[in-house]
Amino acid sequence: MNYDYDYDVIVMGAGNAGQAAASAAKNAGKKVLLIESRDVGGTCPLRGCVPKKVLVAATEVLHAIDLAAAHHIDVKDVQLNWPALMKRERSFVEGVAESFEAGVKRQGIDLKKGKSSFADDHAVTVNGEIFSTEKIVIATGSSPRNLPIPGFEHVASSDVLLELAELPKSIAFIGGGVISLELGQVFCRAGAKITVLEAMPQLLPRMEPEIISALASESRRIGMEIQTNVRIESISKQDDGYHVCYLLNDEEHTVVADLVANGAGRVANIADLNLSAAGIETDDRGGIIVDKHLQSVSKPHIFVAGDSLTTSPQLSPVASYEGRIVGHNLSNDNFKSVDYDNLPSAVYTVPALATVGISEAQAREAGLDIDVKLNDLREWRSSKSYAETAAYSKVIIEKTTDKILGAHILGPGSQEIIHFIALAMKTEQTAQ
Repeated sequence: MNYDYDYDVIVMGAGNAGQAAASAAKNAGKKVLLIESRDVGGTCPLRGCVPKKVLVAATEVLHAIDLAAAHHIDVKDVQLNWPALMKRERSFVEGVAESFEAGVKRQGIDLKKGKSSFADDHAVTVNGEIFSTEKIVIATGSSPRNLPIPGFEHVASSDVLLELAELPKSIAFIGGGVISLELGQVFCRAGAKITVLEAMPQLLPRMEPEIISALASESRRIGMEIQTNVRIESISKQDDGYHVCYLLNDEEHTVVADLVANGAGRVANIADLNLSAAGIETDDRGGIIVDKHLQSVSKPHIFVAGDSLTTSPQLSPVASYEGRIVGHNLSNDNFKSVDYDNLPSAVYTVPALATVGISEAQAREAGLDIDVKLNDLREWRSSKSYAETAAYSKVIIEKTTDKILGAHILGPGSQEIIHFIALAMKTEQTAQ
């Protein structure tokens, strides 16, 4: 279908990726429409990283108080005022969406609120209106993964957890992913009884087993109950709370909790975009197939960035990076490619877990000749000085070149230390 286009670029989604792409296109002189189904700003500042880290900061203080006795410091009558903490957390969110929205309008970018979908490969519909465009960016973010478990409609998302005005007495997390560990520790240290139920043999199954084992041990030390290799049979609401029935070693078990939370990860928000109307090709898992320039392989004028991608980590800095790449490629013939090598990431437990590069398993699968440096850092004087309860590291080094291939650290400050290692890897410094 031929159009006298309404816009040069339409961006679907106003989170980190969408705003970055829209701003770059506008700065290049394009007429841009930005569409957002919820609040401008996306998950990270409103329903993810920022409010979560306010709670994690409080958890770090509680952890320090927990270690006070080891330093012969007498701490008595410590109490967490949960409603006051949540009020503080909410203060970091209030007005943020409005500020982002005002910033979008100041740039001269048109903004529409509502759910968007494809009318065809050059047109998008929102609130019953159809807008045509030369190029399109899909940056619709992600949402909690739904599991085919009877009663899963009772499960609360992380959005709900981050707005709880009152502290539940107990929470059962379905899935042992990042959300379960980060928020599970927060609620556990605040005084709630936490149970984590994971179907796989280990929590965070893609990460190094020794590091995850140490993190699981620390989580159990503070009172979390963790069960792996379970199969959830059903979730039901009863008079005494929610009943989560599961099988472990072929035996039936039931956890009763005030709240059941979704810790099964997040999936790309693309199922309702009517991709078939635009002729966009997807893989066997339903993800949009893109090239190194983040162009749809079937429709090169359509780009994808942020959590809408299924091929890159769901991290807000990565979303912004991908948005900038797409923004450049929307307006230039000399396309830029994405580079995910040596990309650090962190799990904001206490202590934090940080990782960069490949795992030992990946190195061995690639046939690399490696040294694996594994250390329980609790025995190091630097850890003992601070009475640290969890500190572990695993570094993978290529023998022939002495180059660092991967580093995985659990311990205080690991989320900052990992950047030095990433920089060393990027600049090809040797381990020595």
